[in-house]
Amino acid sequence: MTDNIGAPGTDMSRREFAKAAAGTTGLFALAGCSGRSTQSADDVTVSEVESTGSPAAQTANPADLPKTSPPEVVNVDEQGGTVTLSSVPSYHEVHPMENMGGPVDLPAVWAFRADDRDPSVPGPILRTTEGEDMEVTFDNTDGKRPHTVHFHGVRKTWENDGVPTTTGITIPPGEKHTYDIPANVPGTHLYHCHYQTHRHIDMGMYGVFRVDPKGYEEADVETFMTLKDWDSDLNKQMAGMDADYSPRQRDPDVFTINGKSAPRTLHPEDGSPLIVEQGDTVRVHFANNGYMMHPMHTHNHRFEVVEKDGSPIPEAARFKEDVLNVAPAERKTVEFQADADPGIYLMHCHKVAHAMNGNSYPGGMVGGIVYKEAMDTDVFSQLMDYAGYEG
Repeated sequence: MTDNIGAPGTDMSRREFAKAAAGTTGLFALAGCSGRSTQSADDVTVSEVESTGSPAAQTANPADLPKTSPPEVVNVDEQGGTVTLSSVPSYHEVHPMENMGGPVDLPAVWAFRADDRDPSVPGPILRTTEGEDMEVTFDNTDGKRPHTVHFHGVRKTWENDGVPTTTGITIPPGEKHTYDIPANVPGTHLYHCHYQTHRHIDMGMYGVFRVDPKGYEEADVETFMTLKDWDSDLNKQMAGMDADYSPRQRDPDVFTINGKSAPRTLHPEDGSPLIVEQGDTVRVHFANNGYMMHPMHTHNHRFEVVEKDGSPIPEAARFKEDVLNVAPAERKTVEFQADADPGIYLMHCHKVAHAMNGNSYPGGMVGGIVYKEAMDTDVFSQLMDYAGYEG
């Protein structure tokens, strides 16, 4: 049974809740700091925040951890409107090859897993339909630290907001909690852990959920692209390595699309290239689960923004463009026609430092639009060698 102190539906009155919040435990107890300290969350060490001992004790040797898989689309409607999430300590390969600044990895992440599927970073893409509400259970039975799940975009009741500070609901190790998430705002949205958010998102606890409007028609090519900047010192520290991390002095050094950096982003199975044919309508749902702005640029293709944060953009307000700024937590859906000379074209963040692996350029937040006609060329074959694709 989850501790619901201060949440709607409990026996605690509003006056009692205010008294508890003003007492010695303060709001940080409600935020998941276990009531043991009145320090600011930013003054607490990682090991104190997680309440599981030193960082070295929190995960096994990276070689002993399961590897993450690419995020799967989970059709929640087909599962009767229910899905169970959990968090799995994992090892995340960003670009495993020894070229173009590689290998790049995150030696420890806390990956979301849906039901009995593989853990992934980003987390699974939860897909439902307008009016088909979801029951999302977070199973922390085998967990080592508290978590919550917060869903952006849709309108829900207070106790289902997933924020421990304001609802009083935290899911401690050994327990489960079910959120009722109504599919009442069609569009592309986010979810993430909201316990010690500044660390848990940076440990990989984020994902996309999609509410298709009634009568939705998919494009010829349709994909989700989640952008993320990482300070790998946190992941190294949580793996027990000698690294110094401070959320106040965060220094991102890894930049990913769907958890991968170029050239791994172009891997047809492990990455997420846009593989198109001449005349295809292409729809890309961008989501920024990081903390930095990313101006995404498409080579040789001009697109229209058709949706922002779940709101359709009227046709009269659309215009052709080839650079799209995506702010932290923002979602934008773009459409374009695959009408260029068949070839291989980049799609990348135009902050050059974000298009690098360490000091190696190109890398990082770089993807591509690949015409099938170009997949039998020597250039594509060389790219696949860089990406590690043997298919």
